[in-house]
Amino acid sequence: MNKVDELRDLLSANVSKVSELLNKKEKEKEEKEEEEKKKCSVGLIFAIIGIIAVVAAAAYGLYRFFAPDYLEDFEDDFEDDFEDDFFDEDDDEEN
Repeated sequence: MNKVDELRDLLSANVSKVSELLNKKEKEKEEKEEEEKKKCSVGLIFAIIGIIAVVAAAAYGLYRFFAPDYLEDFEDDFEDDFEDDFFDEDDDEEN
């Protein structure tokens, strides 16, 4: 009976080691799943920020394309008047 007890002890030790290894692998698997969820959520946040940036850039581009630029018209009128007056004075001074 002595050998049977030794075999039983050896078998129970091996079973406990195997169960520890299985539990360890299950914990590692759960940790990996948690990390993947974190990565997925971070990627989702960056994707949303990117989409918002693209939409904002497109809206700004459309606004700049369709909005009239009143300042250009004003500057052109002002420059024409200024150039005419400037050259008229130069012509008067030379004579």
